[in-house]
Amino acid sequence: MTLHSPRLSQLPDQADASATRFRLLKLRPAAAALAAVLLLSACASTPLPPWPSTPGTVTAQRPSAPAPVASVQRGTVVPAPLGQERPVAVASPLPPPTALVAQDEGPIAAPPYNAAVEARFPDPAISYDTPGLGRDRRAFTTNAELGQWLRSLAEAVPSGGTRTQLVNAGTSQRGEPILGLVATRAASTDPVALSKSGRPTVLLIGQQHGDEPAGSEALLVIARELAQGLLEPLLDRVNVVVVPRANPDGATAGTRVTANGVDMNRDHLLLGTPEARALAKLVNDYQPILVVDAHEYTAVGRYLQKFNAIQRYDALLQYATTANYPEFLTKASMEWYHQPMVAALKAQGLTSDWYYTTSTNLQDKLISMGGTQPDTGRNVNGLKNTVSLLIETRGVGLGRMHIQRRVHTQVTAITSALRSTAERAANLEQVRSFVVRDVSAMACRDQVVVEAEATRTQRELDFLDPETGADRSVKVDWNSSLTLRPVKVRPRPCGYWLSASSAGAVERLKLLGVQVLRIAEQGSLLADIYRETSRETADRQDVIGNIAGGSGIVRVQVTPMRSAIDAPPGSYYVPLNQPRAHLAVAALEPDTQNSYFANRLITELDHTARIMSTPSLVFEETD
Repeated sequence: MTLHSPRLSQLPDQADASATRFRLLKLRPAAAALAAVLLLSACASTPLPPWPSTPGTVTAQRPSAPAPVASVQRGTVVPAPLGQERPVAVASPLPPPTALVAQDEGPIAAPPYNAAVEARFPDPAISYDTPGLGRDRRAFTTNAELGQWLRSLAEAVPSGGTRTQLVNAGTSQRGEPILGLVATRAASTDPVALSKSGRPTVLLIGQQHGDEPAGSEALLVIARELAQGLLEPLLDRVNVVVVPRANPDGATAGTRVTANGVDMNRDHLLLGTPEARALAKLVNDYQPILVVDAHEYTAVGRYLQKFNAIQRYDALLQYATTANYPEFLTKASMEWYHQPMVAALKAQGLTSDWYYTTSTNLQDKLISMGGTQPDTGRNVNGLKNTVSLLIETRGVGLGRMHIQRRVHTQVTAITSALRSTAERAANLEQVRSFVVRDVSAMACRDQVVVEAEATRTQRELDFLDPETGADRSVKVDWNSSLTLRPVKVRPRPCGYWLSASSAGAVERLKLLGVQVLRIAEQGSLLADIYRETSRETADRQDVIGNIAGGSGIVRVQVTPMRSAIDAPPGSYYVPLNQPRAHLAVAALEPDTQNSYFANRLITELDHTARIMSTPSLVFEETD
């Protein structure tokens, strides 16, 4: 990168966005049209959509569900879908019995707490039946059994206009397929048909962490009920893609991480694992309006060590909480999803709270809500302009204890999310349309938050007494992710320049769905370059501690400096007048722990720059 003193007479007028001299070479018609939309949106006004009435009217449409009835034969009972008065026992046919033998999990572990605590979590009246939930099973559903289950649903004779298709999203590091099921009443199951159907699409993901099985078992139930059961009527208003197990290798080994020791739920910006890349491709292909991520959390462990207490909640819930997440999506997440989900769980006699965790340092008694970094599926999918929800059930460290209750909690919460999407389909599309235009229109304007952190406060948090099983309130220091405090704020650039040697970073950006253009002819750009003020080698961290697979990153501090730079042919331009602009900010500002520079996808600071005026360059499409 060659530096020059700026000669403003030779640079395009930053204010003259409507008269920009962007030229695109070798673009296919669709790409050229997209580029035109992005450019026009930079100078378009963005009217706010009306917000429906008050928060109270959102939940008022959803009457409390009565207590569920028991299942009959091999059927499943789930909370009532849209328009039904009460739950119904449905004798949905199961896939044929598997010929494969599940691996025995070994001796059954002793319960981590006494009978008084155990009594607080009775089984539900509903009995769920999947390969891994058999009464005499000691292992959860294997990946082969999971594939058989989904394949049988995909191959079933369609009824009532419902279509299903098995999807192979990718392959794990040990060669296991990452499988999903598409359920729809569109003309076809391919992504184009779903996009044209006029119905929003929902993506449901389970078991990113291999030692958290309840979400996977619950999503097998959900897949069956969508294909041929109680939830099938919802397909009149939504399309659904179900991926019960995102980390097959971790599930087989019973470990949180992938085969190479990476926490894949901290890999959604970097996309270093094939498992995270598979999920990114699904989001790009199906463009969901809602992504639900099903996890489990530690019930005993360090909570007993730190607070002499045990976790009491059936579910911990949270939506996207990261810098630059659009305000209207936060509002939709809270009013249209979180509030109804809490009510649905309560109606089933299940308890819930905000998601929270605590570090592995036993001297640190801070309780933190889910992280604010743009690295988890929850936050990265939020920056893809979705409602992005986390559902965690109490399960890590419990083995098969309370598994029916854990699955019932997941099924109840996921059903609530599906129903909310069906009820609010038109509103959600209106909000997304606004957000896409609004994010695109922000380029070159005002400021952008480069890094933010949670707000420290205190609250009373209910636990269980380990001796009596009774509720016990503990006053804790609480990191709230619902209100973020900006740590680094900078003028919002028009885009980012990347050197020709940054092809690896460009590949990851494109996997995120970020548009990247290649510069076709030599040009000059007004830029802020990064001047390094300090550097150290460190580990990536979250609120729990060091992130698995995140060692040896480069932590720098920088000061942006205004200059003019040469932009040679073969280098790249990432415009910010596009819907996923905030993912580019998260990846390309170098002085954060998740940046592509910190994680060595961009090797030198002078391989990138912030472009501070609308460029007058010739571009061509990247491969």
